[in-house]
Amino acid sequence: MTDFTPWPENLAELYRQKGYWIDKPLTHGLHYQVQARPGASAIQCGARAISYADLDHMSSALAVRLLAEGLQPGERAVVQLPNCAEFYITFFALLKAGIMPVNALFNHRALELRSYVEQLQPTLFIGSRGHALFKDDAFETELREISKGLKLCLYLGDADPRADLQQWMAPEVAETAELPELDPGSVAFYQLSGGSTGTPKLIPRTHNDYDYSVRASAEICALTPQTRFLCALPAPHNYVMSSPGALGVFFAGGTVVMADNPDPSLCFDIMEQHGVTVAALVPSAVGLWLEAVREGKTPPASLELLQVGGASFAEALARQVPELLGCQLQQVFGMAEGLVNYTRFDDPEERIFTTQGCPISEHDEVRVRNADGYDCAVGEPGQLWVRGPYTFRGYFRSPEHNKSAFDAEGFYFSGDLVQRDADGYLRVVGRVKDQINRGGEKIAAEEVEGLLLRHPEVLEAALVAQPDARLGERGCAVLVTRNPLRPVELRRHLMGLGVAEYKLPDRFIFVETMPLTAVGKINKRVLRDTILETQ
Repeated sequence: MTDFTPWPENLAELYRQKGYWIDKPLTHGLHYQVQARPGASAIQCGARAISYADLDHMSSALAVRLLAEGLQPGERAVVQLPNCAEFYITFFALLKAGIMPVNALFNHRALELRSYVEQLQPTLFIGSRGHALFKDDAFETELREISKGLKLCLYLGDADPRADLQQWMAPEVAETAELPELDPGSVAFYQLSGGSTGTPKLIPRTHNDYDYSVRASAEICALTPQTRFLCALPAPHNYVMSSPGALGVFFAGGTVVMADNPDPSLCFDIMEQHGVTVAALVPSAVGLWLEAVREGKTPPASLELLQVGGASFAEALARQVPELLGCQLQQVFGMAEGLVNYTRFDDPEERIFTTQGCPISEHDEVRVRNADGYDCAVGEPGQLWVRGPYTFRGYFRSPEHNKSAFDAEGFYFSGDLVQRDADGYLRVVGRVKDQINRGGEKIAAEEVEGLLLRHPEVLEAALVAQPDARLGERGCAVLVTRNPLRPVELRRHLMGLGVAEYKLPDRFIFVETMPLTAVGKINKRVLRDTILETQ
């Protein structure tokens, strides 16, 4: 079973010749900043200011201790940490040690974590005692049963110093301790897919490809050492990691300012206090910020740029950003699998308000195809296919899924429906995949449907997207049941199976029979029409 699908040699050579791949580890930007400005602030986390030297020393200390404990380069880890400095310290430590992590979202629960551990068979788990699953060791015991090779579990906030993550980061180890030499062509870590058929699949990202995406994004977004970037979305999201995200800010020598969530009542004060110049939000959070300003809250005067991505952004809201927040808008459309698009600062307003930008690289090969596989005309909506220097070539250990996700030439099918104009700018108009985008969080309908069907009273289940002014979309479960059920019973059922809270349907509708297509499948188009009619 394939762990990693490499790029063909001819394309790998082209990407090196063009300077996209520079054969340096993903840590090279941090190393440069340590030499150039060791005392400058890399992370502002509450009252804590973490300098570039601190970030380097603590991540090296953790890497050295992990290797001394018997972990080996090439092994894998599952990490689940909240928005805090330790997330980045841990990420760089694992890169330095050559241990490949997947970074779970902090709102992931038992279902997702079991899946990641089962897929990766990690030797290391790093979590937080602040998470409900890890208040005691019961769930750790379960994870050790799933991954027999799990050697070590560390926790943020553990009462035992031997298992306390912060103790393992204390930079008292000898700085001469040797760390392994990293292969820039190897997998650095695993990103999480949006997931359309179940629990997110794992995306191998190499040092070379991810580093190029970060460097190019930092340049397009004009990041500098004066950049102060607000990370209020979940830190593991590809968007706030690399588009340009925290890694782009570290590459440029700026400061990442942490926030627990994007609530304007929290973020406006943090931004004012720390002079935040750039923020990245999903559309639902932008709506909250705009509403806060309408209600009389003053937006931070320091904010120069608001990036919006993660979900479709309504033109009407886009036009309000400069007017109400007093900053420039940049639309971002990307995917954890690779391709990233930005509107550019010198684009006309109409383009910034109505498109999701154009790709990073001239060697991002984008094709818009109809259902029969033929290229669409300019402006005609179609399926998005892409390959390029930072778009992966295959999911981790998913050979059957890869057969449908890639064509014979290595183009990846994202599941998005887009329109492309004559200049290569994309407008996202929908999705082919059966997926709900709830405030930037992707929910696979098939996964939730399968779990609903595990309730003994549920005969048929369909989860469909319902438009929502605040979240973009919300999930509506349509059910056929043996006997009457209350929504609270079904939510309790799903939570008992360990489902993340954001995946819980927002609404339940009970029907006598499901509408069917000509081939006997549940007709979700008819269901969506029914939902709209009954609002």
